[in-house]
Amino acid sequence: MIPRVLAIAGSDSSGGAGIQADLKTLEAFRVYGMTAITALTVQNTRGVEQVMLVDPGFVQAQIRAVRDDIGIDAIKIGMLGSAAIIEAVADELQRGPKVPIVVDPVFRAKGGAELIAHEAVRVLAERLLPLATLVTPNLPEAAQLAGFPVTDRASMVMAAQTLAAIGVEAVLVKGGHLEGCEAADLLWIDGHEHWFTAPRIITPHTHGTGCTLSSAIAANLAQGQSIVEAVETAKRFVTLAIEAAPGLGSGHGPLGHAAARKGLES
Repeated sequence: MIPRVLAIAGSDSSGGAGIQADLKTLEAFRVYGMTAITALTVQNTRGVEQVMLVDPGFVQAQIRAVRDDIGIDAIKIGMLGSAAIIEAVADELQRGPKVPIVVDPVFRAKGGAELIAHEAVRVLAERLLPLATLVTPNLPEAAQLAGFPVTDRASMVMAAQTLAAIGVEAVLVKGGHLEGCEAADLLWIDGHEHWFTAPRIITPHTHGTGCTLSSAIAANLAQGQSIVEAVETAKRFVTLAIEAAPGLGSGHGPLGHAAARKGLES
């Protein structure tokens, strides 16, 4: 049976991030993608103009509908938007069978727009992170969750340890905001560090990189890869997708998902 992955996230009208990036990524990894949409956004490569959150009960109903009929082998969670939606998602996930859950804690859009209420961050840490197999914060998100600045490799390790203490099986702290010629990500699992590095690509076309990475990891976990293998393959896919970006829009443009899959296979 084809692996089945549920993406719980917001919709991006420009097609570069959110649910749209999730589905493009899942298709590239040849898994069956399903969705529970948490928010509708009005956005393009220049930024987010409007956000309309979905009723929490409706989010739960979407999860139940696909789980009870099609089934789920892994879950990716992105933008949630409010404490009420976080609570609803956590409640629903606790009712279902245990599958790998990848949480990408989306707090802010690439252009800087806030995508989650401030008080909801605490609820996410308390209710959702303990259910996660892997959480994938970037440096600002890791700092907000851990409660201290995360600006270098040493503080990335400290942040990962702090989040692991909440009960998350593994933590991937993404180092894209670090300075230097390399993009270095830290995977903390079973008390050990695993560093993944790739040459930094200087380009404005990085819209949806976090969504793509977390969806790729979820797809790999659904296909039976270990967390270390899943992260390694996903990071390579994102690098290829950035290199293959079609150059659309006048701001932060989308990635080249289809071309990245071909690159991964070559």
